[in-house]
Formats: sequence, C-alpha cells, structure tokens
Amino acid sequence: MKLSGSCHCGAINFSVVSKTYVPYMQCYCSICRKTTGAGGYAINLMADADTLRISDPKDARRIYQAVIDGKTSSAERSFCSLCGSHLWLWDPRWPELVHPLAAAIDTPLPKPPESVHIMLDFKPDWVDVPDVPHQNCYSQYPELSIKDWHKSKGLYEGD
Repeated sequence: MKLSGSCHCGAINFSVVSKTYVPYMQCYCSICRKTTGAGGYAINLMADADTLRISDPKDARRIYQAVIDGKTSSAERSFCSLCGSHLWLWDPRWPELVHPLAAAIDTPLPKPPESVHIMLDFKPDWVDVPDVPHQNCYSQYPELSIKDWHKSKGLYEGD
C-alpha cells in the first residue's frame, strides 16, 4: 500500500510503500516517547526504504541519533526542523527498511485487530496501558517481528 505522510507544518511531505501498514505496536521506550510525544508511546510502521520519496523544498528535514547507554545509535530519526514532527526512522543495520510513524501518515490506516504494547520496562508511571490481554504486553520486544505479526493476522501484502 502506498502511504503518504507529512509534518505538521507541511514543509515536508513523503510517500512510501508498505506491506505492513496496520498500526498495531505501541512502543513505550524513552526515545519514542520523548521524540514523538504521542500519548506516551509511538507507533512505527515498516516500509520498503527504496520507495521513500521526500518533498522538502524548505530543506527542513533534520536527523536525530539517540544516545543509548553512552553510545550514539546508528538509527536516524528524521524530523522537521520547523515544527518538530518526527516522521520516520531509518537504520543502516537494516538498510532495506524505513519505519514511518503512524502519527505522520496522512493516508487512512486500518484499525488493528489488536494492540501490542512493547518496551513496558521503560513506561513512566503516569502512562496507562489500555486493558489488553497479557500476551500483548512485552517488557521489551515481542517474539513476532512486524512482518511476522502481519502475516499471522493475514494482513501482509506480499510474498
């Protein structure tokens, strides 16, 4: 599915093709929480990095690389320097993938059949996790990848 997205002020527009576009996994790590401000968590999708097309006529895109345990992460979080919107994450360890934030996508996305909550070890006390089955809550990462979760639900568009 082709997804279109943008920052809040409209300076940056982008599109990407995703086979895994159902926004089901909510991440509570401090990086996602603090760079997005999205309800205490962020929802990342997965897409084909080769399909990423960016319109940035004001040259507003900047990259943030988080520091984890004293080391700079290789993951690059693209954001708008004018309005601060976090748009996508790309990591050279998996160069074929890009992870747009569901909050930055303008294309209507389907409601997921379930929510999976990850990185709960890092959730602040003020954030409530909705009442979901225990098997959908993970202290760190779940067993299923984004691709495998979509496949297990019959939601994967591809091979």
